[in-house]
Amino acid sequence: MGREGFGKSAVTATAAAAVVALLALASPAAQEPRPFRATIDFVSTDVIVRKDDAFVPGLRAGDFRVYEDDVLQAITMFEAWIGGRSTGNLVSTGGRAAAVEGLVLPVRRAPEPAAGRLILVVIDDLHIQPSATPAVRDLLRKVRDTLVRENDLVGFVSSGRSSIELDPAYDLDHRRFNEAIGRTIGSADSPDEIVAGAAGEGVEGPAGLRHNAHVAFKTALGVVDQMAPVTDRRKVLILVSNGYNFNPFSDARLQKIKDSYADAEYFTGGVNRDDEESVTKYKERESLREAEYNKRTQFSFADLTNELAQVERAAQRANVTFYPIDPRGMIPYSDARSTVQINYNDWRDHFRTQINSLQALADGTGGFCVCGINDIAGALRRIDAETSDFYRIGYASNNPDPTKLRRRIRIEVDRPGLEPPIHRNEYTIPRPPS
Repeated sequence: MGREGFGKSAVTATAAAAVVALLALASPAAQEPRPFRATIDFVSTDVIVRKDDAFVPGLRAGDFRVYEDDVLQAITMFEAWIGGRSTGNLVSTGGRAAAVEGLVLPVRRAPEPAAGRLILVVIDDLHIQPSATPAVRDLLRKVRDTLVRENDLVGFVSSGRSSIELDPAYDLDHRRFNEAIGRTIGSADSPDEIVAGAAGEGVEGPAGLRHNAHVAFKTALGVVDQMAPVTDRRKVLILVSNGYNFNPFSDARLQKIKDSYADAEYFTGGVNRDDEESVTKYKERESLREAEYNKRTQFSFADLTNELAQVERAAQRANVTFYPIDPRGMIPYSDARSTVQINYNDWRDHFRTQINSLQALADGTGGFCVCGINDIAGALRRIDAETSDFYRIGYASNNPDPTKLRRRIRIEVDRPGLEPPIHRNEYTIPRPPS
């Protein structure tokens, strides 16, 4: 991807600490025998508790019950963050406080009160049309003015031709944010271009769209990997994108393919319009082409779901929360028409799939999708609240099946009248080397 250096300055200290911890594990004193497992899988998650849409402060570790695969866990780390700053109330009950699953680190000290959030803005310009560039820049200004605080580390990366790559750093005067805004330009294909290219599609559908999606997902994975070692900040990924669909405007593309074959056959004399048998055979060939088209695109949704799941699992392991933002807001059908014939069902299915893809990333990582709404400022204030006021809870997993890679988390609050807590609901541990 060419982005291996992204965020290096932000994680050097943490990486060095991890190296020291690993060296400590090599000493004889650290190699005490443990039944069944060589290390403790320490798991941490950020938890938001609300009542009447407002954050509930003042909770203690004893107010929470944490279950992993329905097995009650002992909370070994509890920390309250208010206004994007740690209160310093790091509570340990005797367990080891680590932030990377499967890695045992020394008990860390309470973070400095000035520590803020780590916010990475991923501008997916490969899935933003050029005509939407002014709206996207305006959206980024709202993110700058509403979300970012002086103690936040902020970084930027783009998926396409905007060529934005700014390592996380403080941005008190917004110089770096303004630079990213000025360089943002959309480069997605228009509906006309997608349909026009249907006649030359490959076996799996629009190859260009799949390639762009792969690049976008790879960019997001790279950012998540760079954020993973950071343990003393709330980690937020703002994804600005129109979403993803491997099989857009299916009916219109199929009709384009039919028209191209019809034009070719009629032009070359392959079909005699005055001969009923000739027309019948052409229609049979057309039916076969339609069946082949449906066969080669039938798994497009499953393929998209699998790729999204990879990004979700990486974010869950790194404790990174996704907040996708679709800059289009509410899109009436009348405003989404193009010069080609695309029926309402095609438009509806396309936008629904795009928004569902963004929703999946948000739901799978504990965030929410700013999609299909025009009140962007209100949504940004909600993101600010969710990422500024929360509890960080950690535990050493005692899962009865240590070989299980994917594990479900459920958290309950032992106080009446509160809304269900918001947190990541599962995580995966790295597959052991073969």
